[in-house]
Amino acid sequence: MKLPFRLSALPIVPSARLLALLVLLAPVALVVAATAPGAWIVAPAAGLALLLLAVIDGWLAGRLVDLALDVPRDGEVGQPLPLSVKAQIAGYRSSRTPHVALGFDARLGDGGAASFALDRVEEAGRFAGTGTITPTRRGPGQLHTLWLRWPGPLGLGARQMRRDLEQAVRVWPDLAPTRSPALQSFLRDAQFGLIARRIRGEGTQFEALSEYEAGMDRRRIDWKASARHTALYARENEAERDNQIVFAFDCGQAMVEPVDGLPRIDRAISAALSAAYVALRGGDRVAVFGFADKPSVLTPFVTETRSFYRLQTAAAELDYVPREPNFTLALATLTARLKRRSLIVLFSDFTDPTSAELMVESVERLVRHHLVIFVTLRDAELDDLVAAAPASVADVATAIAAAGLAHQRAIVLQRLRRLGVDVIEAPWQQVGYRLIDRYLEAKRLEAVG
Repeated sequence: MKLPFRLSALPIVPSARLLALLVLLAPVALVVAATAPGAWIVAPAAGLALLLLAVIDGWLAGRLVDLALDVPRDGEVGQPLPLSVKAQIAGYRSSRTPHVALGFDARLGDGGAASFALDRVEEAGRFAGTGTITPTRRGPGQLHTLWLRWPGPLGLGARQMRRDLEQAVRVWPDLAPTRSPALQSFLRDAQFGLIARRIRGEGTQFEALSEYEAGMDRRRIDWKASARHTALYARENEAERDNQIVFAFDCGQAMVEPVDGLPRIDRAISAALSAAYVALRGGDRVAVFGFADKPSVLTPFVTETRSFYRLQTAAAELDYVPREPNFTLALATLTARLKRRSLIVLFSDFTDPTSAELMVESVERLVRHHLVIFVTLRDAELDDLVAAAPASVADVATAIAAAGLAHQRAIVLQRLRRLGVDVIEAPWQQVGYRLIDRYLEAKRLEAVG
C-alpha cells in the first residue's frame, strides 16, 4: 500500500545529538557569565547558531519520493505479525538510517506502538525495513498512524513525516497447534488419516459377519446367525463415527485473565480448535458454544474438515466479557438444543467457592445425559506463590492465602471427578494434546454414542 504525502507537510525536528549539545552548552554559559559578564551574549549566540545549523541540516536531509507500507490483512492472536516499510529518499547523505514508528489499536500489540529502522538497499536512496507486532486479542484491529524520520548529514536535524492510516487487520484464533508437525504426523499415521477408511473389529456399528476363528472374542459370536448357518459366525463392527462433540467456552471474568500474556479464553480456543480438527478428521460432528452471563454463540454441527473455517470464524467471535458467567442458563440452553447423547468439552475456570458451587450444580445436571470433559488451565502463578520460600511476614500471609485457594480449587475438581466428569488440569502448552488424548480414548471406549 503506497502512502500519500506532501512536501509541505515534512517538518524539521531536532535530533538527540542537538539536544545533548544544548545541554552541554548550559554549564558553559554559566561559566562565561561568572568570569566575563560582558561576554554573556556568546552563549545565546552559540545556541542560536546550533539551531540554525540544525534547520539547515534538516533541509539537507533529502526529499521523500516514495513510501509504501505492507501489512497482512489477517493475523492470529499471540503470533508475530510482520510489517514491511519501503521508502525512497532523494538526496539522502547521512550515514544513519531512517526510523519508522507505527501506532495501532492495543489489541494488535502491547503499548499500541512499534518502531524499527530502515536499512539501505543496493539502489541509491532506497530503504526497507521489517518489524513485528504480536496481537493480544482476537477481533478487528487497525493501524492508525505512521511516522517516518530521516536525519541530516550532520545528525543535528531531521525530517519527520506523519500520516494517518486506515489499515485494518483481522485477528483470528491461534491455529499454530493445528499446524504443528507433531499433530500433522499423527493425523497421517493414525486411523483418522488422509483416507477415511473403515476400521473393522472395533466400535459398535455392525459391518459384516465372518467365520469364527480361534482367538476371537467370544462375545462377538452372533448366535442367531450361527444357528441359521449351523456354524459359528462372529460380528465385525466398524469404528464408531458421527458422534456429536460440543466445545463450550466460558467467556466470563475468570477466562479473561491473562496466562503468559494472552487471556485464558484464547489459550482455550487454540486447544479446542486443535481437538476439533482431529475430531472432524475422525468423522465426527463438531459445534462451538460460547456463553458468559447469557449464551452468545452456538453454531450448527460441522461435519467436514473443509468446513473447519466455520468453527474458526465462530471462535473468533467469542467476546471478552468482564462479568460472572451464568452456568445455569447456559448449560440448560445447551442441553435443550442437543437431541442425542454428545461429548461436551467445557472450558472454564473459577475464583471463588460461590461461582464454583453454581458451576458444579449445572454440570451435575449435564452429566446425566452427556459425556463431559472439564478443561481448566493450571494456575502457575498460584503454584509459585505456594512454593516460594517466604522472606517476610507478608510473604507468609500470601503463601497461606494462595495455599487456601489451591486447596479450594482441588476440592472443586475432585467433586467434578466424583460426578463422572473427566477433568483436565494442565499448563496451557499441554492442554490441547491432553484433550486430543482424552477424546481418542472416549472414542475407543465407545463412551459417546
